[in-house]
Amino acid sequence: MIGALLGAVLLFFIASAVIGGWINSAGASLTGGGENPESTVLSIDLRDPLADQPATSGLGALFGEKGFVNVLTRLDAAKSDSSVKGVLIRASEYSVGSSRAEELRQAIHALRGEGKFVIVHSQGTYAGGPAMMRIMAAADDIVVQPGGDFLPGGITFETMFLKGLFDKLNVRAEIEQFYEYKNAPNVYKQTDFTDAHLEAMTVLAESLWETTVADIAEDRGLTVQAVKDAFNAAPLSPDRLIELGLATELGWPEDAMDTAKERGGEGTEIIDIMSYSPPTAPLGTPAIAIVGGEGPIVTGGSDGDFFSGGAAFASDAIAGAILEAGRNERVKAIVFRVDSPGGSPTASDQIWRAVERVQEMDKPVVVSMGAYAASGGYYVSTGADWIVANRTTITGSIGIFGGKFALADGLRQIGVNTEAITVGGPFAGALTTLDGFTEEQRSLLHAWLERGYDRFISLVAEGRDMSEAEVREIAKGRVWTGEDGLEVGIVDQLGGLMDALAKARELAGIGEDEETRIMFYPVPQGGLPGLGPMAESSAGDLATLSRAADILENERIQMLIEQGGVLSGSPVQARGPAFIER
Repeated sequence: MIGALLGAVLLFFIASAVIGGWINSAGASLTGGGENPESTVLSIDLRDPLADQPATSGLGALFGEKGFVNVLTRLDAAKSDSSVKGVLIRASEYSVGSSRAEELRQAIHALRGEGKFVIVHSQGTYAGGPAMMRIMAAADDIVVQPGGDFLPGGITFETMFLKGLFDKLNVRAEIEQFYEYKNAPNVYKQTDFTDAHLEAMTVLAESLWETTVADIAEDRGLTVQAVKDAFNAAPLSPDRLIELGLATELGWPEDAMDTAKERGGEGTEIIDIMSYSPPTAPLGTPAIAIVGGEGPIVTGGSDGDFFSGGAAFASDAIAGAILEAGRNERVKAIVFRVDSPGGSPTASDQIWRAVERVQEMDKPVVVSMGAYAASGGYYVSTGADWIVANRTTITGSIGIFGGKFALADGLRQIGVNTEAITVGGPFAGALTTLDGFTEEQRSLLHAWLERGYDRFISLVAEGRDMSEAEVREIAKGRVWTGEDGLEVGIVDQLGGLMDALAKARELAGIGEDEETRIMFYPVPQGGLPGLGPMAESSAGDLATLSRAADILENERIQMLIEQGGVLSGSPVQARGPAFIER
């Protein structure tokens, strides 16, 4: 058994060297390399979890794990590929998010505009709001499984407030925030919504709801009120969905597959979207780089180990990728895909400067906002030549907060006393000791945060060609949808990734008929970091990890973990509010 294990490990080393080398040489470009069937139907399974961007480190990068942006670029390429006859989508039973639904809807419309058919099969929708119906409604055929009810009746934003727990533990969140709409710290300082928090989130939810309902009504040829009435009557049976015009027929997954093959013609094969090799422009043609940043913004290099590595928004890695793309003579423009609720202002500043340096190389930078580009996610975007956001992107939150959790009293009540000896100025130890701030320390912290807020304001004013007074009026930490962001001037255009790519081509002076290649940055890293711990794991260890992974995938658990560690990386944060969209 030991010999077999050692042989497997050795084989893994050899395979990783080959695969890792291939990834490093070819991973930066959206290349084909495979043969597609002469008649193809692309399949997309939205039930599978998918990051916004391809993995750049760890196990995911080693095996070429793709992201949502790869789905979008492949669907765009399929529009003009005569071998692709249509697309079959397996609908998710849970949430896909409003912004992702919007980009997929746009892609479906583009495909149908080129004569491709789109079939969606749903086994029922159980939670997550109407976002999945927004995708389904755009298709030619909507096949629903008998017994698969449609449950969601509206948009829900769920926020978990921790102050009640903190009070029981005798812990204080000593956090200063700029300003009243900077709601991220409220989860630690309040037991319920403040007036400003409630106002901002209500307006946000209503905006997403109205946009979603209007899109569904338009695609199904219904009135907005008819769609609202249908949702108000949920749960809806499959038969009722068909009666109301929200689905076209009953059927099982294999029925939808048979229909797709029949419509594709003789010899049609169904292949996964990630196995599709789209046509590519010849080597040497101009290139547009897509630089991706996803998740909380942190300082340093790409985070994650062999198992947990994926897409990351680490400042050294993302700033380096932007500069690397800028120095590539083939790259004529950069599309910076931002999908982040924010994070460290220091890290955001570093990435903002990288964008500015690339612009000094006479290369335009266009931001494509994903589901979130809020707070630090907006900070890194504001200097771009052009900002494109989905109507249901959550953006803005121009604000800052900082402080610490005062744990000393809570520890003392269980018998643990903490005392500190500090030598130096009045702010020495202010952020590292477990006691609360003195009034002098709080005043110094406030001044520090105010300087950070003022810098954020000035960069937005400069990047968006607005006065600082205008920015202050729409800032204060308030979140906006992309649609509202366009009205207040923090967004230049509504649209998705493909719209951002089109704008990048325009700004780079690339003709509409001129072929262009797409290159992805950061380049995925191969290799085997972390193999040691993997090789030493027992079967019991792996089973435990599997059970832990199931727990950690829960959205509420993920939110609690992220909220618990929000100040651990940096005592100052430019981060948007934490909530779950359902």
